[in-house]
Amino acid sequence: MPNIASAKKNMRKSRAASVRNRAQRSTLRTALKRAGAGTADERQAAIKLLDRAARKGLIHKNTAARHKSRLTKKKTAK
Repeated sequence: MPNIASAKKNMRKSRAASVRNRAQRSTLRTALKRAGAGTADERQAAIKLLDRAARKGLIHKNTAARHKSRLTKKKTAK
């Protein structure tokens, strides 16, 4: 446990951020699963979430690009 006030605050912030990130990652994973076998609207929603996650630093931009590419391939293959 930290003794210094700023270290305590940083720990609180870190916990809050990890909870927030976990929720956002879960939402993103769920959207990707739905988009894989879903409609064009679900794919579009997943792409939007990927872009937002990459912009906010939740995932790397290349990871987002890879997922988007694969979703687009699935769309055009059908």
